[in-house]
Amino acid sequence: MTDQLIQTERVNLLDMDVEQIKSWCAQHGEKPFRAIQLARWMHRFLVDDFDQMTNLAKSFRAKLHDLAYIKAPEPITEKKSSDGTRKWLFDVGNGNAVESVFIPEDDRGTLCISTQAGCAMGCLFCSTGKQGFNRNLATSEIVGQLWYAERELRREAGITDPNDRIISNVVLMGMGEPLQNLDNVIPALRLFLDDNGYGLSRRRVTVSTSGLVNQMDKLAQAAPVALAVSLHAPDDALRDKLMPVNRKHPLEQLMGACRRYLKVAPRDFITFEYLLLGGVNDAPEQARALIRLVRNVPCKFNLIPFNPFPDSGLAKPDRERVLGFAKILNDAGIVTTVRKTRGDDIDAACGQLAGEIKDRTRRAQRLVVQKELARDVLAARDE
Repeated sequence: MTDQLIQTERVNLLDMDVEQIKSWCAQHGEKPFRAIQLARWMHRFLVDDFDQMTNLAKSFRAKLHDLAYIKAPEPITEKKSSDGTRKWLFDVGNGNAVESVFIPEDDRGTLCISTQAGCAMGCLFCSTGKQGFNRNLATSEIVGQLWYAERELRREAGITDPNDRIISNVVLMGMGEPLQNLDNVIPALRLFLDDNGYGLSRRRVTVSTSGLVNQMDKLAQAAPVALAVSLHAPDDALRDKLMPVNRKHPLEQLMGACRRYLKVAPRDFITFEYLLLGGVNDAPEQARALIRLVRNVPCKFNLIPFNPFPDSGLAKPDRERVLGFAKILNDAGIVTTVRKTRGDDIDAACGQLAGEIKDRTRRAQRLVVQKELARDVLAARDE
């Protein structure tokens, strides 16, 4: 019965990293070099038709037709910003859709990838989180966002050389908390890094987290890429209100996890993402509190002015406060940048990704609680 299942159940090869492809090929009587050829066709040449894989034996291609397929999520819509940013909405089935964003710059092209349909973290300032959560994305749905975007961008540019890539950087900063989906994220990361996959440097692949301490340790062991930590507050009292994860993993635990991660990280610093909310966390004394908080964690700060969205109850910070906040950090010797808003006209900026989610959580109740929290945060600001 097992042998029959192996012969009849077709698998999506985008769900496997290179080592898993080798194991799968071995189960079907193929040698490791065939698996490498197959991986290169899929991820270097971005081919999904086995008949085009001309250096594979005809018998192997026939076997692949019977046993496997290559399928990325289908795009539903694509939007192009005036600044060159592009956003795709991908169908991931059962009424769910996730968003990916490509950001072109002079020296690199960055793709922001989603890892979950929705998000369960419930951060007060995030449009994605207000939709609730449906499920984790499969590895094929994570990798498939890069697979599709790279192929589409190369097709438009007329590029045929598999070494001439348009996407040079990948950030797992789209919809969802990547570290809640490690079982599927880790194979995707290994594909991004593998020379027979996408061949990206560990320094050019970044995972963002809201601060899941135990999962940070697991990521360090399995695939230590660059790490960005969503901080957004200098103390537990405020972070508890903005980010429910802080009630389980307060700042002292989080700073400890960051120090542990640095022992294996490809960079000698942690990037802290800090969303500046007008009148909530953008005061000079809060900048000085941040300096004290991270004094034992080599780091850089990426300040992100908040992009308001309907019913957020929160405000964009004044430009002068943003620049003053950055100056305090820079003057203290902490490299600090202010993120440029990209793709704002197509709702592709940080915190604006929403997609289409069939929520399996209690969205209505959660929104009531979030609105009350937003009022509390703003009331505390005005006192």
